[in-house]
Amino acid sequence: MTASVSVLGIFAVDLIFRSDRLPVTGETLIGNSFATGPGGKGSNQAIAARRSGAEVVLLTKLGADDFGDMGRRLYEAEGISSDFLLTHPEVANAAAVIMVNEQTGNNAIIVVPGAAGTITPDEVRSAAAGIANSQAFLDAMQAGLETARQHKVATLLNPAPATSLEAAIYPLCDYLTPNETEAEILTGLEVQTVTQAAAAAEKLRELGTETVIITLGENGVYVRNAEVSEHVPTFDMGDRVVDTTGAGDAFNGAFATALAEGQALRDAIRFGNAAAALSVTQHGAAPSMPHTAQIWELLGR
Repeated sequence: MTASVSVLGIFAVDLIFRSDRLPVTGETLIGNSFATGPGGKGSNQAIAARRSGAEVVLLTKLGADDFGDMGRRLYEAEGISSDFLLTHPEVANAAAVIMVNEQTGNNAIIVVPGAAGTITPDEVRSAAAGIANSQAFLDAMQAGLETARQHKVATLLNPAPATSLEAAIYPLCDYLTPNETEAEILTGLEVQTVTQAAAAAEKLRELGTETVIITLGENGVYVRNAEVSEHVPTFDMGDRVVDTTGAGDAFNGAFATALAEGQALRDAIRFGNAAAALSVTQHGAAPSMPHTAQIWELLGR
């Protein structure tokens, strides 16, 4: 059976500025380059899942504008189902401003959700068939997580952008995958080391999530559930790192695919780690999502 992943999230057009460093408050910098391209967390994760081997259904709402048309063309090219793509006739499509430090590959991002931000719980519930036919469901709306749970679909929540979550959300998540910053915001604990990640993960589990996976960038991943408490290293890409934009999306999309395929938890994390490591060696968000063959090559298979 082919692995299937459903994703609820936004498609945004990325406006990407690259410079030798990021500006400080009140400063104007002369940049090195500017580009536009496809992005948005849910869209990136859908592409990562598709390229890593899953059939993918994306639930989102696009603008009736040129940016929205870019998304429609993207999904046709990637082979992602358009059955649950909605259109808002008046609100513009989502957009993101991304500033990239070319010396380190680090970034700062502002996202305006636009049309995608108008998705309603009833619209999510109307896509129940798309969720029910998958083995893994990614993202945050309570209506979507509840629908996935009703149909016994594994639920994954990547809480980005970092915000507080309603208490009712945590028990709906089979897997919660914050990065260090997001884990700090959700728990109030500092998360700079593996030991600190362990404490934060335990606190998040106490809120009701079954498995907590904290991504630690170049330091890999810490995973905690009732049976497992482990640090899983990532892959050192050295001087090949050019842009960390979308690395978390690459991890989550590939991790969801691996779970949908029935891979064991640690294997699924390593699969996600490999996808994330490969993504930072390419510029852009959606364009940097790696394909299955590249992931397995890095894993040594």
